[in-house]
Amino acid sequence: QVQLVESGGGSVQAGGSLRLSCAVSGDTFSHYLGWFRQAPDKEREGVCVISPGGGATYCAASVRDRFTISRDNAKNMLFLQMNNLKPDDTAMYYCAADRERAYANIVEWLRNPKYQSVFWGQGTQVTVSS
Repeated sequence: QVQLVESGGGSVQAGGSLRLSCAVSGDTFSHYLGWFRQAPDKEREGVCVISPGGGATYCAASVRDRFTISRDNAKNMLFLQMNNLKPDDTAMYYCAADRERAYANIVEWLRNPKYQSVFWGQGTQVTVSS
């Protein structure tokens, strides 16, 4: 069983930065990890995802030049560095994990997570004011 616990959310002004962390427990050596977000009245969307070894990452176009995902497998941690935050980034951010073999590639993991098998954290709120 995989458990995920996020931290690091908060309120910032536009242009500011935040670093989200996710403590990962359980066997995730063969799992994709990722960050997803959901704003009020909107569907959950993929933000940034990372391969099991950390060698491959992929982020949504809207954040690609501002956010960076990383993982430290030795410490069982996942991170999301968010710079130049915008009001549109306001959302609940979720850490997630799923088996790599369930997807054709990392892009599919970002765009079409298989909700029936994904492990989710409880979420951490990010609020960006203008």
